[in-house]
Amino acid sequence: MKKNASQYLQKYTIYIVLIVLFAICSLISPYFLSGNNLMNVSKQLCVGLLIAYGEMILIVSGFLDLSAGSVLALAGVLSVSSYKATGSMLVAVVVAITVAVACNVVNAFFVGNCNVPAFIATLGMQQVARGIALYYTGGQNILQLGDFVDIGQGMVFGIPVPVILVVIITVVVWYIVNHTRYGRGIYAIGGNRSAAEASGINTKASIYKSYIINGILVGLAGMIFMARNNAGLPNGATGYEMTGLTAAIVGGTSFVGGIGTVSGTVAGAFIVGLLENVMNLRGINAYIQEIVKGAIIVLAVSFDVISKSKKSGKLIIVKEKPEKGAVTHGTSTESARLQTASKSQCPPEGTQPPDNKQL
Repeated sequence: MKKNASQYLQKYTIYIVLIVLFAICSLISPYFLSGNNLMNVSKQLCVGLLIAYGEMILIVSGFLDLSAGSVLALAGVLSVSSYKATGSMLVAVVVAITVAVACNVVNAFFVGNCNVPAFIATLGMQQVARGIALYYTGGQNILQLGDFVDIGQGMVFGIPVPVILVVIITVVVWYIVNHTRYGRGIYAIGGNRSAAEASGINTKASIYKSYIINGILVGLAGMIFMARNNAGLPNGATGYEMTGLTAAIVGGTSFVGGIGTVSGTVAGAFIVGLLENVMNLRGINAYIQEIVKGAIIVLAVSFDVISKSKKSGKLIIVKEKPEKGAVTHGTSTESARLQTASKSQCPPEGTQPPDNKQL
């Protein structure tokens, strides 16, 4: 009974924390529950959520992306530029997604084919993408976006367009992760890549798919970001990859791989977003806010690592009884075997326990 209660509490802790935090925020600031503020929070979360979904998929697979913010800026400014040249939103969408996917395919090549650690490969791409964005624009912002801003500032039946887009994308990502062969495969790869390969999973193909999905999400995030700011900003979205990583990790995605959910990522994004919002409402210094965000990342990862090590550190002693009639010759007939019990809280369908993987 206690074990079931403990598992239930662990499973829903993130949602309990979100509810408690929401209640605390409403008490701290009288403006928190206003309609305008809640609408503003929902719009601010859109870009971060799209990045967080990509990071969640990659971390579950045993990888990550440190280039998301820079690729977002590059895809965004090229998308804005193409819209101003053609006046076609379709062309702008195609350009944004193509650019972001191309950058992520390069990441996947180095990670999957060259065995370069994802940390190094995506860190290099971070610098390259930012440099291209700055070179293309000459370091200047692109202004007068016209109707392009509708994707980030428009309303449909009183609901912000980016919120509608993110809700649709959330459903799609949830379905991919939970109800496709690829989705089940990334949990296996993140849990134990060698075992996944031995079971017939094409790990290289999964790596490419994960980075391509991440690219699509980052490209769309780039369009929304530029539209919300009403300008093409080559220096924009700096550090946004950390926002996505924080939301995913706070939402229960294990940094050691093999564990993570879409719903948990949504909850994590809201927790981070609510904290930022209430700190702004209370007028807390921006530098202090950065300290708080950094502390959240460290605490979330530390909690994940410690909790996983406690689970995997349990030793089960299995005693073997001698067969009837066996001769022992003065030695003990019982031999002890030590086995490591690794019990992780994973989403259903094909989750493997975490093992060695490459970040």
